[in-house]
Amino acid sequence: MNKSELVQEVSKQSGLTRQQAELAIDTFKTVVMREVKAQRRVALMGFGTFNHTKRRGRTGRNPNTGAPLKIAASKGVRFTAGSEFKDVLNKGKALPKPVAIKTAAAKTTATAKKTAAAKTTATAKKTATAKKTATAKKTATAKKTAAAKTTATAKKTAAAKTTATAKKTAAAKTTATAKKTAAAKKR
Repeated sequence: MNKSELVQEVSKQSGLTRQQAELAIDTFKTVVMREVKAQRRVALMGFGTFNHTKRRGRTGRNPNTGAPLKIAASKGVRFTAGSEFKDVLNKGKALPKPVAIKTAAAKTTATAKKTAAAKTTATAKKTATAKKTATAKKTATAKKTAAAKTTATAKKTAAAKTTATAKKTAAAKTTATAKKTAAAKKR
């Protein structure tokens, strides 16, 4: 089994997406390597233990020529299978079923639901605010329009009254002047 097959199997059995399963496997690898490099033991109960090892430098022999070779000191890792792992391999014991994985999937689903609810609430609040703003703008525009119409009507009415009064006054003056002129001519 290679990494992509492992990711697929973990995804299928745990209910995680492929990306989540790959992230979990990569994280596990990184944590184990970091701890072993720091010369700390990583023990997974029932599965096994990863231990840091050191090899001293030594002299070896070239198998083709038999000439001596100097082999440098190195570091390594040793994995020791746990008792449950050995029982599965040697005694045909059934594989354990993952229990905590279902809880993690449920938490992921619950988190997704909470996030969706929060987004819906935020959208509703934004929509309500937008509606209130639009209503307020419409009301303000309507008030401005009504005020402008009233002002324009008042100006027109005042102008019309002034014009009518001026016409009446002019007509009356003309009539009065004509009457005076006519009376003066009769005399």
